[in-house]
Amino acid sequence: MKSYNIAIFGCGIVGSGVARILLEMNKELSQRARHTIQLKRIVELRPKTASGKNNIPLDLFCGGGKDLTAEEAGKYIDEIIHSDDIDLIVETIGGSNDFIYDTAVRICDAGKHLVTANKALLALRGKGIFEAARKNKVSIGFEAAVCAAIPVIKTIKESFTGDSIISVSGILNGTSNYILSMMQNEKLEFKEALKLAQEGGYAEADPTLDINGYDASHKLILLAKLAFGIDITLEQLSPIGVENIKREDIDFAEEINCKIKLVCYAKRENGKIYAAVKPMMVKNDNFLSSVNGATNAVRLINKYSGRHILVGSGAGSLETASSIVADIVFIARYAEKMKYHIEQTNYDFIDAKHFVFPYLIVFKTVDIPGITGLVTTSIGNQHINIDTVSHNRHIKEYAVFSIATTPCTLKQIDDAIAEIKKNRPDVLLGEPKVMPILY
Repeated sequence: MKSYNIAIFGCGIVGSGVARILLEMNKELSQRARHTIQLKRIVELRPKTASGKNNIPLDLFCGGGKDLTAEEAGKYIDEIIHSDDIDLIVETIGGSNDFIYDTAVRICDAGKHLVTANKALLALRGKGIFEAARKNKVSIGFEAAVCAAIPVIKTIKESFTGDSIISVSGILNGTSNYILSMMQNEKLEFKEALKLAQEGGYAEADPTLDINGYDASHKLILLAKLAFGIDITLEQLSPIGVENIKREDIDFAEEINCKIKLVCYAKRENGKIYAAVKPMMVKNDNFLSSVNGATNAVRLINKYSGRHILVGSGAGSLETASSIVADIVFIARYAEKMKYHIEQTNYDFIDAKHFVFPYLIVFKTVDIPGITGLVTTSIGNQHINIDTVSHNRHIKEYAVFSIATTPCTLKQIDDAIAEIKKNRPDVLLGEPKVMPILY
């Protein structure tokens, strides 16, 4: 069999997992790829640390196993990109800065295939990288960029080519889901649940990108591009994270037979695309409500084949590495027959304010008689039907209660809140919390 040569840029948690699988499964992978898969070179600043993680021979590392400066690593990267001996490069350095972006483009320009788990890079700056791949007729494998070992990218790209995807929804961030699950099941406040997530290794010391919805948004941007052929920006999504979810919100969810989840949601309707990343009230008979802990899940609804659900581990060294290796094998075997771009469509992206959903609105107000009537009247004035009104929680000098609506637009709700502020500017203690109800 012809040799197919691989280089890895960055050999940390994920990169070392890739190297381990390539070495341990070399015979099986070569048979599947119909090429002799050869891991030829690794660029890593701290090779001894990387080697120790997964027993990787030091002679595979550029520099012979000694630590590298950033300048030395850069020279080796340049050398490998321009080498005739390398067919495919795995990028597991991470980040979306200019150096990483330029490296990805240069890999494609050099006629080499690229495999990466770098969701931020592809979501925020992928347009130039995909264009470089198309121009140079090389492939980009990025299965590991969304939900690690769950084969959602391949499912959308290949398994559903005979169907039309209507909606994609899912729990795409394990950290936020673990926190919300602990709040739900252990009756904890957010800070307590976050601390447990960090102690258990489910959250980073700086969990910002997980809890503010940005990590999940990067993944949804990629799924929407694949499912609908539309480029969505982070600014258009305006993600809302879970850091402001309180115990009382969990209680309100239970009252209407829901659980709160950070949901990524995109839907095609009448030539328009709606997408959002925000906490949602997920009905208990929706499968996503039962996805707990750090597990990820994706629900796809198709025009002809109906509902499909993919569930599994969305992170981890070997889980992510296994998806990267799957892309390597697939590209090695089929690269000559693969197309090198994602079809674009002319769908319009519509603002979330105009998409119809039932909503739960949580109000924090001064504790005065008639406050519920005042609020419900303003909601009714915007032609919104009310489904249920919760009992008031009287806490010191204020009251907290929720109102569940029938389907309406977010603009109608915003107008109702504006009316309350205009008529009684003294009653609202902070902005009401508005969460879609997902059936």
